[in-house]
Amino acid sequence: MGKLQIPEAQIVLGAAVIDDVLGLIILAVVSAIATIGAVSIGAIGWILAKAILFLIGAILAGQLFAPLLGKGFAKIQTGTGMKFTLAIIFCLVFAYAAQMIGLAPIVGAFAAGLVLDPVHFKYFKDQKVVADVREAIKGSSDAIVEKINGAIEHHSQRHIDELIEPVAFFLVPLFFVLTGMEVNLEVLGDLNVVLVALAISAVAIIGKVAAGAAAGKANKWLVGVGMIPRGEVGLIFASIGKGLGVVTDEVFSVIVIMVIVTTLVTPPILSAMLKKT
Repeated sequence: MGKLQIPEAQIVLGAAVIDDVLGLIILAVVSAIATIGAVSIGAIGWILAKAILFLIGAILAGQLFAPLLGKGFAKIQTGTGMKFTLAIIFCLVFAYAAQMIGLAPIVGAFAAGLVLDPVHFKYFKDQKVVADVREAIKGSSDAIVEKINGAIEHHSQRHIDELIEPVAFFLVPLFFVLTGMEVNLEVLGDLNVVLVALAISAVAIIGKVAAGAAAGKANKWLVGVGMIPRGEVGLIFASIGKGLGVVTDEVFSVIVIMVIVTTLVTPPILSAMLKKT
């Protein structure tokens, strides 16, 4: 809807990142506890410190080495395929590093996503349409060149997103299908489970809307409603918990229902609110 740059949208995006980071840290603690099978203040403190240090260290190391890696890979080949290769390598290496120190691989993959920036791909060739436009405007007035370059810069920087998008189109549906297959439909026939799921969904919605009250001078209702959806990260946590044996069929079904409800109710409400801004 073209509203991504308004203050409320920026607050929601920032809150979503912080929310995911906190969730990843909690996931690391719970996963380690489930794996170890014992709980102690010292163990929890160490896992917590390890998760925080990994995220901070990964981001700092990534900021330091990503430009060097980008430059190095560009010397081998500057095509779009190498851009894609670099992005995938970053994701897999960070995920593997997280797993090696006892954290969930998603922690490393998330850190890789925070680190990768379009600037790190500046040594690679532009996508063909951008290169063609720049070639076509050679010899034009400085004002026209500056205006067109400003317009195509955004598309040039988004190129890595567009390269990865087909992979997402292939893998994300598989993830949702597999998550759906893990839901025990018999459990959904239990009235108590459905009532608990609806109650949890109500709490999830009310909690986020209430959190919007801290949005300062921004539209508090818009921020609150914008933060309601619990998407794929919540499902990933639930799937990991089920795999570890700490999430039962009933709890898993409750989480899936809550994610579905919060994800489906938000767009029409948010759309109506944005039309008024």
